[in-house]
Amino acid sequence: MALPNKVKTLLDSAQHLGDLKDCANYFYKWLSNEFSKQPVRNLINSRAEFIDRLLIKLFNDTGLARYPELALIAVGGYGRGELHPYSDIDFLLLVNDTPNAEMTTALEEFVTLLWDLNLEIGHSVRTHDQVLEQKQEDVHFTTCLLESRLICGNHVEFERLRSHIVETPIWKSDDFFIAKINEQQVRHRKCHGTAYNLEPNIKENPGGLRDVQTIFWVAKKHFHAETLEELINHGYLTHEEYQELLECLENLWNIRFALHLAAGRCENRLLFDYQPHAAEILGFGSEGKASVERMMKRLFRIMSRVREMNQMLLSYFEQSILPDQSEQIAVSLDDNFERIGNKISVKNPSVFFRREQLLVLFEHIADHPEITNIEPSTIRTMRQVRRRLLGDLQDYAGCRDAFLRLLKHPNGMGRAFTLMHKHGLIAAYLPQWRNIFGQMQFDLFHAYTVDEHTHKLINNIYLYTDKEQKKDFPLCSEIITRMDKPELLYLAAIFHDIAKGRGGDHSELGAVDALAFCKVHGFTNSDARLVSWLVENHLLMSVTAQRKDINDPDVIAEFASVVKNERQLDYLYCLTVADIRATNDNLWNDWKNTLLRELYLHSQHALRLGLENPMDMRDQIRDKKKQAKQRLINLEFNEENIDAIWSRLKANYFTAFSEQQISWHSEHLLKINDLNAPCVVVGEQAMHGGTQVFVYSPYNANLFSKLLTIIGSKKAQIQHAQVMTTKDNSVVYNFVILEVSGNPMSSSRAKSIRRGLEVILKDPKKKIRTKKNRSQRFKDFNIKPKVIVRPHARADRNLIEIQAIDIPGLLTKIAEVFQANSLHIHAARITTVGERAEDFFVISNTDYQALAEEHKAALQRDLMKKLNAETE
Repeated sequence: MALPNKVKTLLDSAQHLGDLKDCANYFYKWLSNEFSKQPVRNLINSRAEFIDRLLIKLFNDTGLARYPELALIAVGGYGRGELHPYSDIDFLLLVNDTPNAEMTTALEEFVTLLWDLNLEIGHSVRTHDQVLEQKQEDVHFTTCLLESRLICGNHVEFERLRSHIVETPIWKSDDFFIAKINEQQVRHRKCHGTAYNLEPNIKENPGGLRDVQTIFWVAKKHFHAETLEELINHGYLTHEEYQELLECLENLWNIRFALHLAAGRCENRLLFDYQPHAAEILGFGSEGKASVERMMKRLFRIMSRVREMNQMLLSYFEQSILPDQSEQIAVSLDDNFERIGNKISVKNPSVFFRREQLLVLFEHIADHPEITNIEPSTIRTMRQVRRRLLGDLQDYAGCRDAFLRLLKHPNGMGRAFTLMHKHGLIAAYLPQWRNIFGQMQFDLFHAYTVDEHTHKLINNIYLYTDKEQKKDFPLCSEIITRMDKPELLYLAAIFHDIAKGRGGDHSELGAVDALAFCKVHGFTNSDARLVSWLVENHLLMSVTAQRKDINDPDVIAEFASVVKNERQLDYLYCLTVADIRATNDNLWNDWKNTLLRELYLHSQHALRLGLENPMDMRDQIRDKKKQAKQRLINLEFNEENIDAIWSRLKANYFTAFSEQQISWHSEHLLKINDLNAPCVVVGEQAMHGGTQVFVYSPYNANLFSKLLTIIGSKKAQIQHAQVMTTKDNSVVYNFVILEVSGNPMSSSRAKSIRRGLEVILKDPKKKIRTKKNRSQRFKDFNIKPKVIVRPHARADRNLIEIQAIDIPGLLTKIAEVFQANSLHIHAARITTVGERAEDFFVISNTDYQALAEEHKAALQRDLMKKLNAETE
């Protein structure tokens, strides 16, 4: 559809900048209104036509038309005639020689007018020689020139330039192909190698628009093709694949167009903030998460198809463009398969009529580490067979046998599983996997869809068998080496989130699915129960480690009673570590590693003692004191002085801290002369996975909130906090803090935090300024504050759970409410997941007793009032 006549009339009659702005505003409203009425291709072509007419008008109005040697050339996407609502406008002004002063003035006026119209432009002024010089150095610039077209000006110079672009030997087909492949690999790595990011980049993600464009660029350079359809004549595309590629391209264009309208600017990342509006524009409804899920599942299916076709076609191109590298001797693997270079290929396409051979192909990949990919004609055959499947692969006995062999193969869950996931064979085998394919997660801390998260989890488990991983995850590597049936761990990983998106408790539903799968596949009852138990309890260890005091013997006893035996503990630990690491690349850190490892070791010890005979707390304290005292004596401290310090501390201090922390605290207390004066130490080396902050001070009800404020003002994340009083009414604070990146503090940062704490300890009445700067990043998730007051394991205390948006100063606000309610804070567990704070406090009243019911209600009311006021 051409531009509406009114737009043409407004543009032609415009006399001033204001007239041009009015015309542009009218055009953009028309563009938005027409989106639901006509194909998106018409609209992106219409915007390119509008910009053409605008540039020609300004080219004439600014006097540039007076220079016959000048050519105005569209490049890149604009050169293809494809402009989304707010896409950048890239153009080249080609000149014969360096512009004189008069032309320079006209050029500057031309560009300034475009800026005044709020257009995002990418422009350059180059001579013919300068273009060729840049082309030689920059493959990206060469690619933009491949798609150039003349808007107005000297067509002779433009045609001369085009001939150099296509024919010049500066970038030969093979060099250009290699450069574009390398460029694509770098681009994919920046997207973590997956299309299934929860906030995907429509252009850059694997399977995005750039993958389609890369196919076209290579075809245009090597075959001089002007359209993708020409690849049918060259034998690289079937007619059906061409239609599929066009359909995928149209869908990607639609989503990108809607994203631009939702964002109101040039934006390629489909961020959470824009997803609901984009889904509504695209007609998926206005139901919030449900609409977004429908849109995103469509997008991820499209990206999966594009990525597969991109791989297939580029492999075909490689055989034509790099024949010396592609001509490899075929090595037979069996009657049906052979290896050609680093790719596996079928000898006869009809082999897949025996469905189990689809899985046997991946067994060969597991058998031969030198096979890294699948030959393109085999991908094509596999795609055709996959689409013609009736039922699920697991319905075939031969497929079940092959899947079990793969599951038990030492390398089966490595590259073989990754390629099965990439090419849709897991979804073809397991019907539940199809339900989680492209399934969104709206919990702020997941970075990937459910299926991709599960794939990454399985890959993490597989890496435990890699010798290189032993230095980073020695305990997991040791456990999996002695594990009798690692295939059960992989099965639990496959099913741990398989029921997400169905409603209900996904752990319970997944456990039922896992049990049914094991029975169909002939697992023993005990093995099936183990897999089902792991799926149902896969969150148990992370919740216990991050929300409870793992130095409390009662917590360990409770956890161990659920785990029951060391075998289940081994499986659960390996699954938990792999699960957290697969959730988000930024979520895992040494602190979490230390928490889980200590929970594992404490629980292992409890299980070995026997659940009916748990270790007595007095024995635990005696062992810790003995080890800590020996460390201090080795540092030449007097035993009598050590006992004098320890006599001030209550028994709960020695249960709460490790012997390493006890000796570290005591070392610094022994160095000060006056124990009635405050002492603050910030560790300059990581301990227990984080930077330790130790404060010993006379009791001050307001001090806790002040310390929290100082630490927060230094942009440090509090991972854990412990607070306890001494026998002489002093107070001990211990914080574990990390940088925002998840790393422990550097030495200089530790010193800075210590100085800030020392200032407030010297003058507790000193006022501290805090900035209220709530991030708008996840405003659409509508996280409402929640406060729950629970009984504690000790009858004289209460446990308070608080969930809220993690605004700056949140902990300080909570501490202020505690202070106003005259509460003692005995311990705190601080957890931040995405922008959700999940904090736990152990408290008592002024008499060190649990709260009465009316006090609980008042505290809950005060906290909710404060949190609602701060997060509005």
